[in-house]
Amino acid sequence: MTYLEKYDLWLNSGHIDEETKNELKNIEDEIEIEDRFYKDLEFGTGGLRGVVGAGTNRMNIYTISKATQGFANYLNSSFENPSVAIAYDSRIMSKEFAKAAALTLAGNNVKVYLFEDLRPTPMLSYAVRHLNCKGGIVITASHNPKEYNGYKVYGEDGGQVTDKPAKEIIGYVNAIEDFSAIKTIDEEEAVNKKLLYYIGEEVDGSYIERVKNLSIRKELIKEKAKDLKIIYTPIHGSGKMPIERVLKEQGYDNLSIVEKQEKPDGTFPTAPYPNPEDPKVFKIALDMAKEINPDIIFGTDPDCDRIGAVVKDNSGEYKVLTGNETGILLTHYILSSLKETNKLPKNPVVIKTIVTSEAVKAIAKDYGVEIIDVLTGFKYIGEKIREFETDNSKNYLFGFEESYGYLAGTFVRDKDAVVAASLICEMTLYYKEKGLSLYEALTNLYDTYGYSKEDLVSIELQGKEGQEKIGSCIEHLRHSMKTSVNNVNIVKKQDYKLSIEKDLVNIHEEIINLPKSNVLKFILEDDSWFVVRPSGTEPKMKVYLSVKGSSLEDSKKKLEEFKESVMKIINDGLK
Repeated sequence: MTYLEKYDLWLNSGHIDEETKNELKNIEDEIEIEDRFYKDLEFGTGGLRGVVGAGTNRMNIYTISKATQGFANYLNSSFENPSVAIAYDSRIMSKEFAKAAALTLAGNNVKVYLFEDLRPTPMLSYAVRHLNCKGGIVITASHNPKEYNGYKVYGEDGGQVTDKPAKEIIGYVNAIEDFSAIKTIDEEEAVNKKLLYYIGEEVDGSYIERVKNLSIRKELIKEKAKDLKIIYTPIHGSGKMPIERVLKEQGYDNLSIVEKQEKPDGTFPTAPYPNPEDPKVFKIALDMAKEINPDIIFGTDPDCDRIGAVVKDNSGEYKVLTGNETGILLTHYILSSLKETNKLPKNPVVIKTIVTSEAVKAIAKDYGVEIIDVLTGFKYIGEKIREFETDNSKNYLFGFEESYGYLAGTFVRDKDAVVAASLICEMTLYYKEKGLSLYEALTNLYDTYGYSKEDLVSIELQGKEGQEKIGSCIEHLRHSMKTSVNNVNIVKKQDYKLSIEKDLVNIHEEIINLPKSNVLKFILEDDSWFVVRPSGTEPKMKVYLSVKGSSLEDSKKKLEEFKESVMKIINDGLK
């Protein structure tokens, strides 16, 4: 069916409301019509994500209901009397999409636990396990711009569904050919039939207690938390309630919340790109810092699963730590604190993704802790936690990815900015008592374990043509990549789509025992490396880079030279 045939089908369907039809009729640009209908919004391995609007390639009540009908069919075929927890963030239409999903599930006799108001993604993960559900849904587009929303699906372990169940769910979703197959009931009927329950404090309170219990140095917090000066911004998202509550209950009374960014608002008026990776989201917090002089500043994205920290460097200037830098600090703090307090368990493990800094390997080795690499995406960290829980082979301590996602503890199975905020405050307090800032602590770690520097370049390529360019560029690199970068030889090529690692020096191949993914990693003889992959959630190609140097300045210089050379190769491939 062509995009124009799909467009006409929506205009003439008895299942589409008049408001949606009018939105479609008012589109004057045929390219816009094509982009809305040239494909169905793809239900990927984690769910849906796209621009909010009418059309098959957009986030709307109809695409949400279709996905939920497929999920309901999967649940009813896999479990007896399944139940699902649902949460949503502050984005445009999040509440409406959550309600539509809930009523579709109820229409299929699936019991639903719907949060009474917006909640962070990690609290949804917790609720799935706490309520013994067979699945979960969270409505969010994470850190994407305001035009986007999304729909993430969780399994009974509280983690995002991994590849095998995701493929089954996708099969059920794709089998729905028209909206007449979608079953739904109204809210009153769902409540009366005991298929819809609203949840709040019972789950909130339990979760908050679990977060507080993760603290390692409880006596330090009890005695000194009031001395730590904190500025926090929820960036118009869902983080204010749980983070403020956790920190206040721990005694962090000197907490200042950025007033202009504390209220949930899906238009993100002060931060068009509500991503704590972006220094611009901290502008108001930094203005506050001139008077408060905080020990730590941090912010969370709309669904509060990512966190960015801001610290003063040695020149007195505020600096947004990279996701890798915060991960290095937390890894060392957790391992050293557990060892010092005799709480380091047997067979301990830290998990990171293949695009995350290798610097933590030296730290982990120093404490006798194993490091495991997984594919990009926190669901693979959650999958490992479940594996360890099943076979009792290892004790999970901490997991992180360079994109500002961190998790300690196992009661949540996704990255958790509430947990991370609590640990970052504890860590900052610990170093403050030693007369050190977090930046000085980071510098000391580099002095001890070696200097590395990482960067990420995101290349945005919109629409059908953009996706085709990304695909052809990666194929070009897969088959026609040079043997060196800036006169430094490539010694290993890891192809995660083909599951092969090629040793280009010893002419040897090994199997990569990870799920297949369209990712390429090139490792050079000076230990620098770069990774290329398409984003799973945005119309972007991502290029990750890492170098090692003899000092921080040397690392910065090498990184700029390396990035320039790699990006020339990438840009040639995009032509």
